[in-house]
Amino acid sequence: MSSHRTGPQNAPQRQKGTKTAASKDNHSVTKRLQQELRSLMLSADPGVSAFPDGDNLFKWIGTIEGGKGTVYEGLAYKLTMDFPSGYPYEAPTVKFTTPCFHPNVDHHGNICLDILKDKWSALYEVRTVLLSIQSLLGADLWSNQEQYRKELLEKYEKDVRSKQSS
Repeated sequence: MSSHRTGPQNAPQRQKGTKTAASKDNHSVTKRLQQELRSLMLSADPGVSAFPDGDNLFKWIGTIEGGKGTVYEGLAYKLTMDFPSGYPYEAPTVKFTTPCFHPNVDHHGNICLDILKDKWSALYEVRTVLLSIQSLLGADLWSNQEQYRKELLEKYEKDVRSKQSS
């Protein structure tokens, strides 16, 4: 007679905690993002907003309006925010989807901002990221603001129109 038995008692053992830890981490990130969404919706910060893209809480669509008194005043920019599973200990990936003519933004929409790279802190949240990007757009980097605004508006109109027609 064979001593080989089948059944749950002889099934290979799964590594304990692997799936549970991952789902627990996802749950804490989800909870944090839900709290940040509530906070952002209740804040009265002018010119910044963001919401999850559909049902995916890990991907948001944001909007930043140029600050009053800056060369970007009256312009609106869309961006994406992708949150890693290690959020808030890892920075989100934030990119402009609306073409943005700025020395700290490349032609793919990638943003060069220290708090999105090596200066990231788990204390930052969506609201502070959006306000920091809005502030970046408002920095007085040009000696002739009027001339830069004129060139910026021409480029904005051209780029936004071409993006809408494609």
